[in-house]
Amino acid sequence: MIIKLNLYSTSHCHLCEQAESLLDILSKQYDISWVLIEITDDAELLENYSHIIPVIKRLNNNREIAWPFTIGDIERFITA
Repeated sequence: MIIKLNLYSTSHCHLCEQAESLLDILSKQYDISWVLIEITDDAELLENYSHIIPVIKRLNNNREIAWPFTIGDIERFITA
């Protein structure tokens, strides 16, 4: 079963780029897909996430993990 994620991000965010790289690595081991969500396109997302991006959200249970996180943290997050 594919694990669907949202990655809340903004342009020119080096931490967001790191988070996407970690997801890319994990996608070779796990059946995951994600959508990159630009928070500046939505006032509510900007208010909710501007100080904690990148944030990864699991769509099946709405759980979130916010930066800072490691590849191990993401792995535990997607397999829990």
